[in-house]
Amino acid sequence: MQPHKGRSRAAALPLAAALALTGLAGCESPVPFYRPGEGSPDDPVVGLGGPAPYLPAHPGGVPRASESGPPGGVPVAPAGGRVYAATGAGMLAPAARGLPPRLYVPNGPYIDVLDPAGLRLVGRFHTGAAASRVAPSWDLRRLWATDRANGLLIPLGPRSGRQGRPARVTAPTGLYFTPDGRDALVLARRPDRIDVRDPRTMAPRGSAPLPCAAGHADFTPDGASLVATCAAAGLLTRVDLASRAVSGTVRLPGGARPGDLRLSPDGSAFYVADARRGGVWLVDARRFATLGFVRTGPGAGGLAISRDARRLFVVGGGAVTAVEFGSRRVAARWPLPGGGSPAPGGVSPDGTALWLADPAGLVYAVSTRNGRVVQSVRIGGRPGPPCVHPQPGRYSLGGTGLYR
Repeated sequence: MQPHKGRSRAAALPLAAALALTGLAGCESPVPFYRPGEGSPDDPVVGLGGPAPYLPAHPGGVPRASESGPPGGVPVAPAGGRVYAATGAGMLAPAARGLPPRLYVPNGPYIDVLDPAGLRLVGRFHTGAAASRVAPSWDLRRLWATDRANGLLIPLGPRSGRQGRPARVTAPTGLYFTPDGRDALVLARRPDRIDVRDPRTMAPRGSAPLPCAAGHADFTPDGASLVATCAAAGLLTRVDLASRAVSGTVRLPGGARPGDLRLSPDGSAFYVADARRGGVWLVDARRFATLGFVRTGPGAGGLAISRDARRLFVVGGGAVTAVEFGSRRVAARWPLPGGGSPAPGGVSPDGTALWLADPAGLVYAVSTRNGRVVQSVRIGGRPGPPCVHPQPGRYSLGGTGLYR
């Protein structure tokens, strides 16, 4: 990671502040997770390189013995079956404790690292690539930056401040991790598919074809299937993870253009953003059929869930709209400064703020209580969705802030 140089009013930071992130290397995790010989637990893994082959699923849909067994034996569903029971305010996993809160903001050839307490720029990863998203690994110990244009997944060490060798992938549009931690899933194109990879090294394991070009995904309540949205086709597609085969599709009506999606806290439905129709579709998670539509306003795009799992924040069309899960109705609509459709990052660990990035160069937080801007900083460039790290949860599912 390099000290910040260049484009914003934060450029005059003293060297000590610019190097502050490297001090994280001294924080040790209370829970070791790596086998002898695997190296430091927070070092970025080394991408093995080479494009992922287009391979069929394992015979009979049974994974190899070397691929079986969730790391750490963490169960997929929390006690009581509440989807977000482990993501409440302050509920940090052991691997994430001791990490100071940071915002990792993809910004052209850099990942800008901000301290949210004072919005100071404390470091920068010079990836040399046009990263569009940053997602924590399943075990929360490293970060992965996705560069769709150049076909790269770039590992970053949040404790050490070091950057690993990129793994080559083909046309990635999103990175996800299975709820049991066994596989990394890369949504890819040319042809449309899911590439299955080792979650630590990103070594290829196989691929599963998709009927359309997917951009966002989430998982069914039992963790057995991935559900992905295809904007151009107006489709949702469900893929069984054991057989790596498509097990269902839903075509949304009226020329819909589905984007981000989130599973409801009770696991009964997926909420699917539709910028074209201006709202969120409800899709039954078990029958995989359309339930209804909640209108939130034009340009509905990114989604985030409140820490108490009572509200869904829908960002787009110059506003944040809060939808109550219980009533499935709009509870509030808050205009955003300058309008537009900023990219949502994550909710703060204490649940009081939602972080957003305006492509005009502004990163800011709005109150999850009344929608007012509580912090902002202009960093220049064209920032993407801020990755808030660490966040509460037992593990990360990747994407744009999926935790369980």
